[in-house]
Amino acid sequence: MPRSNVCIKELLEKNPIKTSAPSRIDSGGTWDIKALALPLEVVDPVTVNLAISLRTYVTLLPYKSGWVRISSDNFDTQEAYPLDKAPFNSQFGLFFAIASFFRFHGLEIEIRSTSPVNAGLGGSSTAAVATLKAFSVVKSLLHENEINNEDILHLAYHLEDAVNGGMCGMQDHGAAVFGGVNKWSLHYSRRERPFKRESILDENGQKEISKRILVAYSGRKHLSARINRLWIEKFLQGETRSGWIEVNNIVSRFASHIKERRWNKAVQELINEVAIRKKLTPEAFTPIITRLIEESEKAGCGARFTGAGGGGAVWALGEIDTIQRLREIWAYILKGAKGGGILECNVDPIGVRVLL
Repeated sequence: MPRSNVCIKELLEKNPIKTSAPSRIDSGGTWDIKALALPLEVVDPVTVNLAISLRTYVTLLPYKSGWVRISSDNFDTQEAYPLDKAPFNSQFGLFFAIASFFRFHGLEIEIRSTSPVNAGLGGSSTAAVATLKAFSVVKSLLHENEINNEDILHLAYHLEDAVNGGMCGMQDHGAAVFGGVNKWSLHYSRRERPFKRESILDENGQKEISKRILVAYSGRKHLSARINRLWIEKFLQGETRSGWIEVNNIVSRFASHIKERRWNKAVQELINEVAIRKKLTPEAFTPIITRLIEESEKAGCGARFTGAGGGGAVWALGEIDTIQRLREIWAYILKGAKGGGILECNVDPIGVRVLL
């Protein structure tokens, strides 16, 4: 039987619900998109990501019965629609789709992010995960079963992939759900569990790598769906397939070096990945991203755009002293980029959580 619509206005008047989840930096992104990973599952598609302490906060507040409103501190506009007339292709379409899935109304979803909007740090996926966690709390208050973390990951990915026409991967949601530093193996042919998560650094290792990373925003937003669509089309045509397989091999080695804390070897693999991506994905490299990466390599570090690039953020890995020197270099370069600058953060060991 289809679930009836449920007004949660009165529940939220008594119990506003607040959750948060971490964003991420990554290596090997794109391989988590089904169009690449499923046909070439034989190569064991992998990505690596580090959850970072630039968290997104979601608060569920009461709103008028029958309606859902979405607001965000990163956008000037709000959107409010009756539940059954809410668009899934608008600026906040993903969140209307989540509300529609649960049939909840009489609420506002308020989103606040501590990372720049459209920075390639997995922002929309992080907000989706935090929203699903909040809705899990609602289910508990309605005396229904809560949603476990693996199911939150499953739902967040499939809902976002659906409203974006198949252009999404799973790794962003994974970092938001679990936190930490993880290697993700993608096996979409498996009916029950299409991913395998391997935590490759314990708490001490996460503290070590936090001293060796640097994250910066280029000052320019990116649009990942447009860039991903172009890459997938070339892959499906067979033009770039061998290059993507080599990227996957590099990322597998990168994961092994991170796990064993062979930092210099991990730096070299990051450099190797970027060298191939310059040929495979030239759209990812804006002039300022190119300069930031080149300066990092001159300083003895490896650096990579986050997500699909084409703007957004860049992150670097290196020894502690070289990262400190690179911080000064990047800060100088980014003085001329409106809105650009160093993003202060560490590896976040905690995934999505409810805030009391």
